[in-house]
Amino acid sequence: MPNKRPMGLPSVRLILIAAVLGVVAGAVAVYVKPTLSGNGAELADVRCTGAVAQAKSVSELASGDIAALTGTEKPRILQPLAFKGPQGEALSLSSFEGKTVLLNLWATWCVPCREEMPALNALQAQMGSDRFEVVAINIDTGSDEKPKAFLDETGVHDLAYYRDSSMGVFNALKKEGLAFGLPVTLVLNRQGCLIGSMNGPAKWDSPQAKTLVDKVSSL
Repeated sequence: MPNKRPMGLPSVRLILIAAVLGVVAGAVAVYVKPTLSGNGAELADVRCTGAVAQAKSVSELASGDIAALTGTEKPRILQPLAFKGPQGEALSLSSFEGKTVLLNLWATWCVPCREEMPALNALQAQMGSDRFEVVAINIDTGSDEKPKAFLDETGVHDLAYYRDSSMGVFNALKKEGLAFGLPVTLVLNRQGCLIGSMNGPAKWDSPQAKTLVDKVSSL
């Protein structure tokens, strides 16, 4: 197992790797920070009109170690995303309504994913509650052996084990224009509305990330 680099700002090497993975997945990740328009509430899913302010907060607070995160121009409910829980039970995003969710897709073959997992684990350990959860979904194909071994080896024990060996979640988000490669991270409010997204790694246990979680979870 290669030596780990201490988590910090995503290096040029990691961003290049994420871009290459994006090409393999079928597209190239382009990091932009759109500004939410004044009529965002009109464009949003009517079920998510109250999420427009949260999406603006995401844009305003995305800086430093999470600068690539962007607020959603049109907050909306995503199509059903099916995956498995820790006991193999069937879950979907609706299973987490009532919580602000940081949804992350990762795989053991994705180097940037592997390097950001300890930070996601730390964020869950420090901020996880009945109002917030990091939902990290592994999308390795095949058995559970490899992803579980990786989590054990790296001491990632505060994240619940969510799994989608079919890659259906990734493909669904790709169709939504949200997934270009790995890792993919989305921010969903307590009503399940998408309010932020990014492709590529970030330091999720940074002060900026914690401030963002605290802010959007309280709105």
